[in-house]
Amino acid sequence: MADAPPPPTETPASADRPSRRWLWPGGLSARLLVLTILFVVGAGMLVLPATLATFEEQWLLDRIRAAELASTIAEADPGRKVTAPVRQQMLENAGVVSVAIQTDGMRRLILAAPRDLRDPYLVDLRTQKPISWMAAPFKTIFGGDDRMVRVIAEPRFRSGEFIDIVMPEQPLKEALLAYLGRLVLITLFVSLGAGVAVYLALNAFLVRPMQKITLAMERFRADPENPEARVVPSGRRDEIGRAEAELDRMQADLIAALNSRARLAALGEAVAKINHDLRNMLTSAQIASDRLAAIGDPKVAQAMPRLERALDRAITLATDVMAYGKTIEAPPALQILPLQAALDAAAEDAGLSESGVRLVDRLEPDVRVNADPDQLHRILVNLLRNAREAMPGDAGEVQVALREENGASVLRLSDNGPGLPDRALSHLFQPFTGSARRGGTGLGLAISRELAQAHGGDLVLVKTGSEGTVFEVTLPGAPMTPAPVKPKRTRAKKAEA
Repeated sequence: MADAPPPPTETPASADRPSRRWLWPGGLSARLLVLTILFVVGAGMLVLPATLATFEEQWLLDRIRAAELASTIAEADPGRKVTAPVRQQMLENAGVVSVAIQTDGMRRLILAAPRDLRDPYLVDLRTQKPISWMAAPFKTIFGGDDRMVRVIAEPRFRSGEFIDIVMPEQPLKEALLAYLGRLVLITLFVSLGAGVAVYLALNAFLVRPMQKITLAMERFRADPENPEARVVPSGRRDEIGRAEAELDRMQADLIAALNSRARLAALGEAVAKINHDLRNMLTSAQIASDRLAAIGDPKVAQAMPRLERALDRAITLATDVMAYGKTIEAPPALQILPLQAALDAAAEDAGLSESGVRLVDRLEPDVRVNADPDQLHRILVNLLRNAREAMPGDAGEVQVALREENGASVLRLSDNGPGLPDRALSHLFQPFTGSARRGGTGLGLAISRELAQAHGGDLVLVKTGSEGTVFEVTLPGAPMTPAPVKPKRTRAKKAEA
């Protein structure tokens, strides 16, 4: 049994795209070519009625003048001996069948052929309105065959009120059709020439640069690491030049973002590999701290809470850095906590002291904020450490103030350092690119801003300069202060009252 023929395969939709382009061009330059030709043809069609009307009027005036000259020759014969053949020849040369002139209210027939029973329609060249003037050629072309037309105009070569001729319409129709054909050919030729000129100009100054930009975008999307995929700005000062410059900057920013993302991925992978060993080391350190606490030495007992707190935060920080490398951050566990204690702990871990860079707080006593304790500590430590490292000679101060704004708590940290360098401002909150000092990773501000935004707030740079730098941290909820506790009155005082 013979195998059945395979079923016909369906042609994908994209296979017939080239054939459809023959119906409507897909390229920008080809579309502009077609539209330019259409617009020029449309403009020619708009002036067509006036052009045909002018041609018809001039054609009729030529017949009027020829008939007027013939009538002048006929009246010049003193004996009025113009024979019939001569009269017929004069009328044929003028292209009319009769010539009459009106003088002092009297209409005189000067030349006339044998009577024609067809009634002519009237065209008065003295009193034509614009609409009827432009519509007259189309009435002539589409008015039917074998008609007669009576034309009235003012005389030029003789005195009189008007000259009146009667002529067949067919020669006028043939002349109009011939002129219309020539006009259409000229319009098409001009349209094609203008379209080709516009096509070549736009293709050179617009389409090819746009194709260059599009090709650069396609290559960059396919392989961002390929140097040939970068667009080369031409230096033009028009919109094309601006598009090239913006595309070049965008590609540079995307490459920097991709590199930063790759470094973050590498960081996450590296931290994941060492996290197990690091946690074991920190666990051993915790066991050693517990043994030290059992010694009973007062100095050791005084230092143990700080050591245990530092170990706990080190373990948490290692885990959080691994999570950040995977672009995952634990949601904050918000609670009401005293801001003064959080600032003192952060200043101690950031290395602030009275003998060096000191902390000057302008807070109300026992003011409280709504935040995650560990994440707020990381935010404050990063900001305070950056301020301390920016101080020249390890001397200066960091002022902290708190205010309420739109129902939120705004923590303002101001230092009197030299300010941030210009190279760090454009990428201040980007990991690995926003560091203001040599050897820095730029992770501190990036992590701090992400933590603040996870709270529903933000971390912003307010100003920086020679007078210092100001950061503001926004936290959810207005600042709170505990209500004062009223002293209890004893019964004896109640009795006295």
